[in-house]
Amino acid sequence: MQVAGNAVLPLVLSLLLPLAFQTMFDSDRWSEIWQTLSRNKLRSALTAFGVGWGIFMLIIMLGAGNGLANGVNGAFNGWASNSCFIWTQVTSIPFEGFPRGRDFSFDNGDIEAIRRNVPGVDALAPRLQLGGWQGSNNVVYKGKTGAFNVNGDVPDIMRIQGTGITAGRFLNEKDLLDSRKICVIGQRVVDVLYAGEEKAALGTFLKINGVYFQVVGTHKTKATAEMDENQDATIYIPFSTFQRAFNAMNEVHWFAITAEKGTKASVLEKNIKKLMAERHRVHPDDELAFGSFNVEEMFDMTNNLFLAITGLGWFVGILTLVAGVVGVSNIMLVIIRERTQEIGIRRSIGATPASITVQILLEALTLTFLAGYIGLVSGVFLLEGIGAMGIESDFFANPEVDITVAIVSLVVLITCGLFAGLVPARRALSIRAVEALRSGT
Repeated sequence: MQVAGNAVLPLVLSLLLPLAFQTMFDSDRWSEIWQTLSRNKLRSALTAFGVGWGIFMLIIMLGAGNGLANGVNGAFNGWASNSCFIWTQVTSIPFEGFPRGRDFSFDNGDIEAIRRNVPGVDALAPRLQLGGWQGSNNVVYKGKTGAFNVNGDVPDIMRIQGTGITAGRFLNEKDLLDSRKICVIGQRVVDVLYAGEEKAALGTFLKINGVYFQVVGTHKTKATAEMDENQDATIYIPFSTFQRAFNAMNEVHWFAITAEKGTKASVLEKNIKKLMAERHRVHPDDELAFGSFNVEEMFDMTNNLFLAITGLGWFVGILTLVAGVVGVSNIMLVIIRERTQEIGIRRSIGATPASITVQILLEALTLTFLAGYIGLVSGVFLLEGIGAMGIESDFFANPEVDITVAIVSLVVLITCGLFAGLVPARRALSIRAVEALRSGT
């Protein structure tokens, strides 16, 4: 009786798994498998290499993809992934009597206007920056001078920006209310002015553009990318103090905002720009009047990119593995052709179809599993070696595969091994005992 092709695997498994479990502890069976595979060592080795190479490439590609993801996502460490940043630029469209090319800036009234009129805002952090974007300023301490970024901020900036306190404290609401002349300095500032001694910095006074500020804390960026190292060269002072000390009353240079759960940062960005255009008489279609950076979009784009890379790794790796398994199946067909008379003799003395099928499946599965396991271990050891060598950059760090990937790889390997033995097993069962015995005469 012939069974439809799509029902072969479930039927075979249901009939043969109990017998296969029993033969797992049959030393004669394993001795026979070893003899069969070792009859032609070169042929078996080359076939095993194809399977091992397939799973080796699968592990390497997935590990390298994770290394790329770890490197690139390191730039987002500590940053709120649902945040965006908005600042003013120069208008490009005339509007309500104002010419194009007009400079303008946010003001204190915009802070409350955003809170009142834009739904979905979680954290809102207005910011002032001495000297503008990436502006550097003279900072003096006991004869030592350094050029660092100086920002006027509110406490909520810590919920948005990827930095952490290493000593002392950060800004608080009391600092803002009292306009205290205090500051929190980055690790780069500590290294230059205090020879890296964080505790020595606490309580001292820095002179920034002629104004003295007491150091109450130190911070260090959580991000790993070099593009964020300038954050360690940043000095935070209270937003209200900045306005008074550096003649920036009623000015806001830019806003950092995070969205509430269920609200996309891109929606906030659009709504805030629309509100600011109305408040500052900017043409609603003037896309150049405001600059912005959306961390959420960058984060989602990066995640989608690496999801695609992971999918490509699985696709290429499994195809390579399947090519190796096809080789195993072909080799098993050759072995069965060579053992036609042996199979005929077994059938003639009463060997059941199930026992012959189990034998063929175990031979294919053994060759596939051993080769694949060696490839899996080799791939993991190579990734561990790369990690131990410390080969890292802004775009590559800590290549690795987790235990789930290893387990899934082994399941794929075993499944492929079973499929590799099915065709040869069906071929062996199709051999009639009389014809097999006659072929040896």
